[in-house]
Amino acid sequence: MMLSEERQAIIRDRLAEQGKVLANALALEFRVSEDTVRRDLRDLAKAGICRRVYGGALAKASAAGTGGERLKISATDLAVLTAAATRLVRPGAVILMDQAALNVACAGALPRDMTLTVVTNAPSVATALAGHRQARVVLLGGLYDHDKGCSFGPVCLSQLEQFHADLFIAADCAIDASVGLTAFDLAEAEIKRVMCRRSAARVVFATVD
Repeated sequence: MMLSEERQAIIRDRLAEQGKVLANALALEFRVSEDTVRRDLRDLAKAGICRRVYGGALAKASAAGTGGERLKISATDLAVLTAAATRLVRPGAVILMDQAALNVACAGALPRDMTLTVVTNAPSVATALAGHRQARVVLLGGLYDHDKGCSFGPVCLSQLEQFHADLFIAADCAIDASVGLTAFDLAEAEIKRVMCRRSAARVVFATVD
């Protein structure tokens, strides 16, 4: 019988690829009850990976930001960006990921037998790696922001300074031709700035929106 972590990993992949899942179809595929699938979807929704709807769930491709909505990413764009991001991750690498729908999807889409270390300030990213038994996950502490779903502040920044990563995957931000990479507020900008500085390589994923 398939474990809940295995089912949820498959559901995450399906959401990244198709943007939605149906509870009855998953129940038939996994040979479990629809109640079991609904519990899986509830867990994934709590982790910020999907939004539950009648009969199933939709990929959650946006996150709330201070003073309004963050940029929304279509399921198609999310799948394309996720595939591009995962191709950059090499076995044994140390990866920095902040809170973003793309990073949650990317974490869940990484090969489950890959050995790597992921350092993040976002519980949703850590949860997405629950089925990756070869991954070492470091969840940073600090002041937790309920609206953003991640940690900020001096404690988080101090802990970040202890790591030297191979790659920082930056998402949920914007690129300006004159000022470069931007963030939604000062606290988020500080996290991204330190993650950039503590990484040997940085990659920014953005859409034309």
